[in-house]
Amino acid sequence: MIKKILLIIVTIGLLSCKDEAPKNYVTFSGKIMNSHGNEVSVKGKDYSKKIKMNDDGTFSDTLHLKTEGVYYTFSDGNEQTSLFLKNGDAINLTLDTKEFDETVKFTGVGAETNNYLAQKLLLEEKLFTDKLYDLKEDEFNKRAADLKTEFSTFLTSSKNIDTSLVSDEKEAIDEIEKMLKGQYAQVNARKMKFAALTGKPSPEFNDYENYDGTKTSLKDLKGKVVYIDVWATWCGPCKAEIPFLQTLEKDFHGKNIAFVSISIDKAKAHGAWKKMIADKKMGGIQLFAGEDQNFVKEYKINSIPRFILIGTDGNVINPDASRPSQPKTKEILAELLK
Repeated sequence: MIKKILLIIVTIGLLSCKDEAPKNYVTFSGKIMNSHGNEVSVKGKDYSKKIKMNDDGTFSDTLHLKTEGVYYTFSDGNEQTSLFLKNGDAINLTLDTKEFDETVKFTGVGAETNNYLAQKLLLEEKLFTDKLYDLKEDEFNKRAADLKTEFSTFLTSSKNIDTSLVSDEKEAIDEIEKMLKGQYAQVNARKMKFAALTGKPSPEFNDYENYDGTKTSLKDLKGKVVYIDVWATWCGPCKAEIPFLQTLEKDFHGKNIAFVSISIDKAKAHGAWKKMIADKKMGGIQLFAGEDQNFVKEYKINSIPRFILIGTDGNVINPDASRPSQPKTKEILAELLK
């Protein structure tokens, strides 16, 4: 009898010591406050999955990844954050879309690595501002070196991060100064390119077709601040700016400013232009340049979207203005309209 009991105890011990088979999937769950829809998505280079949400904003699913230990993108509507996923992870995500980046928080297996990525994004938004590129070159070079140190310290102080990601991050941090200096050169080259237009009378456009069937010329808007969006229906980055432009229009409704969108679509896309304006409920003054590309040529536009800011006197304030999605745009317009 005693031998049988001992045998049972030994058997149980052996079974309990036996390693569990590694999971070949990721368990991913979470809760989204003020969600933009009824589903979220996870996408990678060779992976894409949409996950249905419950009415209370919760979701849960298993992700069978083709490649693990790499970066993925989590999206809710137009907003997104980064993920680093490995088989065996059991991650729970919570966030509030009203303050998307600021409220991203992960718990569970693999949480530390993903919280690092979320906090790093906030640090980048804080430190990599447009004002950085307004510095004089010697000041900029010093700041670039300081930023490398700040990101290195942030990485070192973050605990329990996946070792493969740490290796990638160290390589990226080593390249920060080079990357920033390259961008600084590009920004200043672009400023020089358009310097001849700044402060001078704006090139004109005349009798462009308006969405409502009337004609509009730039001279019709003299006496107003004019914020121009040069775009096309086929341009993805242009379409991404539309919601932000609509918000600006709402914020400055009734003010002495005209929001003008000029489509440079080909004539054959005229119908698509009208349809998109209707479908997206685009406001402001919607114009179709058609075959007249003189305005585009005068402003040296070779890529879109392009935004142009003109003063009440008809002179160019900025021939390469910030986008609606950039926070400083609202600040600039508010200052001009005081």
